[in-house]
Amino acid sequence: MKSDIQIAQEAQMQHVRLVAEKLGLSEDDIDLYGKYKCKISLDVLSKNSEKNNGHLILVTAINPTPAGEGKSTVTIGLSQALNKIGKNSVAVLREPSLGPVFGIKGGAAGGGYAQVVPMEDINLHFTGDMHAITAANNLLSAAIDNHIHQGNPLRIDSRKISFKRVMDMNDRALRDVVVGMGGKANGFLREDGFMITVASEIMAILCLSKDLMDLKERMGRILIGYNLDGEPVYCKELGVNGAMALLMKDAIKPNLVQTLENTPAIVHGGPFANIAHGCNSLIATNMGLKLSDYAVTEAGFGADLGAEKFFDIKCRYGELKPECVVIVATVRALKHHGGVKKEDLNTPNVEALAKGIVNLEKHIENVKKFGVKPVVAINRFVSDSEEEFKFIEDFCKSLDVEVALTDVWAKGGDGGIDLAHKVIDIIEKKESDFKVLYDEKLAIEEKINSIAKEIYGADGVDFDKVALNQIREIEKLGLDKLPICVAKTQNSLSDNGALIGRPTGFRVSVREVKLSNGAGFIVVLTGSIMTMPGLPKVPAANKMDILEDGTIVGLF
Repeated sequence: MKSDIQIAQEAQMQHVRLVAEKLGLSEDDIDLYGKYKCKISLDVLSKNSEKNNGHLILVTAINPTPAGEGKSTVTIGLSQALNKIGKNSVAVLREPSLGPVFGIKGGAAGGGYAQVVPMEDINLHFTGDMHAITAANNLLSAAIDNHIHQGNPLRIDSRKISFKRVMDMNDRALRDVVVGMGGKANGFLREDGFMITVASEIMAILCLSKDLMDLKERMGRILIGYNLDGEPVYCKELGVNGAMALLMKDAIKPNLVQTLENTPAIVHGGPFANIAHGCNSLIATNMGLKLSDYAVTEAGFGADLGAEKFFDIKCRYGELKPECVVIVATVRALKHHGGVKKEDLNTPNVEALAKGIVNLEKHIENVKKFGVKPVVAINRFVSDSEEEFKFIEDFCKSLDVEVALTDVWAKGGDGGIDLAHKVIDIIEKKESDFKVLYDEKLAIEEKINSIAKEIYGADGVDFDKVALNQIREIEKLGLDKLPICVAKTQNSLSDNGALIGRPTGFRVSVREVKLSNGAGFIVVLTGSIMTMPGLPKVPAANKMDILEDGTIVGLF
């Protein structure tokens, strides 16, 4: 069996100019990054402002397991399938982070015969967007410490600086650091820390900005900490948000590539859904809606994280109205949620499937709460039995939900045609009437409780004293009327990754509440979630290499 990278390296790619033409883009609308990648000019949105939007399809999933689900693969395969049946479709995806690429999770370019290419470039440095975000973030960090070193006219309290440095790599040693060591010439000694780039507020701002000027203004609103009088200090007071926007002038433009079947794919932005809002950029999604009839996008991890934030944050700010949601599951993953060990997942086991399918049931219920009609895509593995498929199909039909057996990994677009027809049927019947879960004007605790009870199935929320003090501080600033972005383990509906399936009788523990004022939401850290991941015992990087002729091996 060929690896993903072998399949990708055998792809017959078209010049990206030809891919752009399929979206009605001219050479004046794109900036080439070699033969197979380009940036799309922001002018494209204004040129097409009078054009009706296409249909928006969201692909989400059950809670991820070691067995694998394949959400990005299904997103790409569905877009290929729509084009195969004569529809004009574009896939709109997130960019991979180097942390998971070299760590354990992997990339975000799909798999098998449902991939975006050039896969090596997309999973590595791509067009440099992650580096631009890192540079803009760390320019602000440098400006903060320099301001204090040069006399501190803003009287910034070095003990109450909330803005952290970032890098696009898993490096647990940088979670908590001390800067300014080495004497007077190196500034003032203070505690600091690093987050992974995708958790940066700059990443969230990129993904929620409408244009470059909106991005610059949002970066100016970033709360960096407090002064010695306890008053807030914002980025614009340091006078660097213009320079930060300058670093982002190319990164804000969406990237255009193609799938293995030469379907256009817009890949832009990449926040993690377990520690950020988990959706690609609003600009990229809007371009997909203006340039195609069916824009297929995805949101990170399970529907309790990515889909909830897509609905309550991205759709709220972007005034988007998804018309269909695809929930990806696998027989293997549902058996894992039923308690089966990884080594036994290939053995047919309807009894375990019956126990684990409650995880899928909860995600179906959650999607329906937003007024959107779901369809379940069962991402096929060779070990799956017909009896298991039949059980899932009957279970979903009892909930009035269609199921499509999807084999896009092995067959590309051909393996997703049944799913494509079922998605189109839902859209044409106009079975969805989208709505958000909560009113952002509610109190912070009420909004958090709403998500915990309605989406996770919790009995309630317990707030640490530190978190309650932070909530009161945000209220004092008058910035509490914002959506909530929960940072939570992706492995469970609860905030405890060990509770698989559909846990009940639990409470969510909130230990920290942070204001992302530039992004426009309030981050709530639950359980033991980390904003800087660590590498596993054997990182994926150990298997990667580049040969003398330039061939890359071991990259998935």
